[in-house]
Amino acid sequence: MAVTVERIKLGSQGLEVSKQGLGCMGMSSAYGVPKPEPEMISLIHHAINSGVTFLDTSDFYGPHTNEVLIGKALKGVVREKVQIATKFGVTFKDGKMEVCGDPAYVRASCEASLKRLDIDYIDIYYVHRIDTHVPIEVTMGELKKLVEEGKIKYVGLSEASASTIRRANAVHPITAVQNEWSLWTRDVEEEIVPICRELGIGIVPYSPLGRGFLSSGPKLLENFSENDFRKKLPRFQGENFETNKLVYERICEMGAKKGCTPSQLALAWVQHQGADVSPIPGTTKIDNFNENLGSLSVTLTPQEMAELNSLADMVKGNRSPFMGNTFYNSETPPLFAWKDE
Repeated sequence: MAVTVERIKLGSQGLEVSKQGLGCMGMSSAYGVPKPEPEMISLIHHAINSGVTFLDTSDFYGPHTNEVLIGKALKGVVREKVQIATKFGVTFKDGKMEVCGDPAYVRASCEASLKRLDIDYIDIYYVHRIDTHVPIEVTMGELKKLVEEGKIKYVGLSEASASTIRRANAVHPITAVQNEWSLWTRDVEEEIVPICRELGIGIVPYSPLGRGFLSSGPKLLENFSENDFRKKLPRFQGENFETNKLVYERICEMGAKKGCTPSQLALAWVQHQGADVSPIPGTTKIDNFNENLGSLSVTLTPQEMAELNSLADMVKGNRSPFMGNTFYNSETPPLFAWKDE
């Protein structure tokens, strides 16, 4: 039975997206070798034809190759039918991750992304990570100019603290905040979700399936390639992993009772968080995409939500070995103290 994909308003500035999006990172990077381009283009076309029109990428994925892939997939697609989100601000230099929010870099990155995507405008342009050396007002000032020039329609932030979100929004309205949010990552609920709702900002959860663990469970680790960064995740190590396996087993039991898969249950939990939420599960297989889409038909009672919340509280280990690059450490200097060197 075909699933009808509801459209939701993301933020307060008029953007509408599909209730569920498609994270495209894994098609080109991060989880091992890039996937065959023709297969990924077919998957993207299948998603769009199914009603999932909210596509998420970044200049960091590849790097650059994921945007090129999206651009190729968009050939022949009515531009207004899709919402393209990409990001800037993260690079690797001499093996180290660097973050940049300098205005000239913002503009150059946007121009380069437009060329790779081969489009006239970007629907949501995210600050991928926050440059803690440049006031967020300075970065936002250039993004505001890009909006006024029509090169981007809406501005987003990823892994920004509540105070950074508030400061950024004072310069130009933020349409969406992208953060990790799932049954095994709930730290956004304390400050990030409340500030987004106070300011009318949409929420885009990435990794809503716990880096694939809430979909595949322990067997996920057996399929990791040598360069899959998930091998380093604390939640896949030692005692943390043993506890988290039990969480997955409980989710499987609940799913079986409801007649849905573990991934559908986990995605449904995220999608039940509010009408301002559009998660972006990633996949490289049409069958998995169809399974994810089926989560939109799963209805959870308040009791079931409470039971899932209690399972989430059992999860052990930090969500990333790079917690310094999350919203916990995204404060920028005050504008009055900054000098453009």
